[in-house]
Amino acid sequence: MTADIAAEQKSAEVTDWAARIGWLVGLVLFIALVYWLMREGWKWRGALQGDLPELPTAPEEPGEARLTMSGRYHGSTTAGQWLDRIVAHGLGTRSRAEVTLTDEGLDVVRPGAADFFVPVAQLREARLDKGIAGKVLTEGGLLVITWEHGDRLIDSGFRSDHAAEHNEWVDTLNHMINTSDKSDKTEGAR
Repeated sequence: MTADIAAEQKSAEVTDWAARIGWLVGLVLFIALVYWLMREGWKWRGALQGDLPELPTAPEEPGEARLTMSGRYHGSTTAGQWLDRIVAHGLGTRSRAEVTLTDEGLDVVRPGAADFFVPVAQLREARLDKGIAGKVLTEGGLLVITWEHGDRLIDSGFRSDHAAEHNEWVDTLNHMINTSDKSDKTEGAR
C-alpha cells in the first residue's frame, strides 16, 4: 500500500530559471528601448523648434496684479493645432504654475521648470477649451491663452485649482487684448 501511495505522488515540475530570466531581461531591455526612443523623439522635436526665440522674462516692475491663479500648466502647442506640442525652451514641460496678470502682461512662474512672461502686446486671445496635447478635460475645463512669440502663435493651457476662476480670466484677458488693440490702432493712425 505504501508503494501505491508513493507511485501516485508526482514530483513538482522543475522551473526553467534560465528561460524565465531570459524573458525578464528581454522585457526590461524592451522597456528601456521604448523610453530611450521617447526621449530621443522629445529631443528631436525640440531641435525642430530651435528657431523659437528665447522666452521673455518678467520686467522688474510688472505692476499691480489684476488676477492671480494657482494651478497647473499643461503645456503649449501651435495655435489651432491642439496636438502639435511645443517643447523648445521648456514649454512642453508640465508643472505647477502661479500665473499673474498685470498691466504689463502675463507672468507664469513654474517651480521646477522655466518661467516665462508674455507682454500684453503679444496676447491674442483667451478661451475655454477641453484639451491640449496630452490633456483632455470636460468641455470648458481648460483655460487656453493664445499669444505670439517670434513669428508663431502659441496656445498655452492652464487649469486653475479653482475652475470657477476661468471665466473671469477669459473676460479680463479678452478685454485687455481688445483695449490694447484699439490703442495700438489709434497710435498708428497718428
